[in-house]
Amino acid sequence: MTKPVPGFDIGVPSTANTHVTKPNDNAVAQRGIKPIPGFDTNARIAKPNTETIVLRGVSVRLDSDIGGAFVADASRNRERLFSDQRLIEKYGLTMADWKEIAKNEAFLLAVAAEVERRTYNGDAAREAAAKQFIEAPQVLGDILRNETVSPRHRIDAARELRSAANVGDEKSKDDADRYIITINMGNDQVVVDSGPLPQRQTKEAFDAE
Repeated sequence: MTKPVPGFDIGVPSTANTHVTKPNDNAVAQRGIKPIPGFDTNARIAKPNTETIVLRGVSVRLDSDIGGAFVADASRNRERLFSDQRLIEKYGLTMADWKEIAKNEAFLLAVAAEVERRTYNGDAAREAAAKQFIEAPQVLGDILRNETVSPRHRIDAARELRSAANVGDEKSKDDADRYIITINMGNDQVVVDSGPLPQRQTKEAFDAE
């Protein structure tokens, strides 16, 4: 019978310790061994907070009032309604600060969502139209002062300028001029009738009739 080679007798239980013990970081520190950065298993890796931006040296959450206002103005900036210069002046930023904020992933997602919301509810179109309307009085003024233009067009320009000057002064339906008729029938009988005054017909409408 062949004599078993020591260490290779499979019938004999092995007494070797096959369990690998993970070194304790505290024990490593007690032995004077400094942990290698990036390999300290007990240390928690701090993740950057992408839900905030820095405005004037202060960390501001995107869901706060100031953060929401900045996101809205940044959305106008993307729609070319708000220039970079106006944005950084309003919030006290430098161009380098603005470029750094523009790298924030959470900020970019918030701006994209705000642009989409403004597009579908009509805010973007209304503000764009209002921006273009600013130039209308200048154009109408040029037509009014141009003596080579027909008198009819100059009068129309004057009428449009007057309407533009009174924007916001129009009376609502409830504030329209009304008439009140009171008839005393005697014996404490009073008849009262009221209603809106009929609109005055223009000369053109009168001629058409």
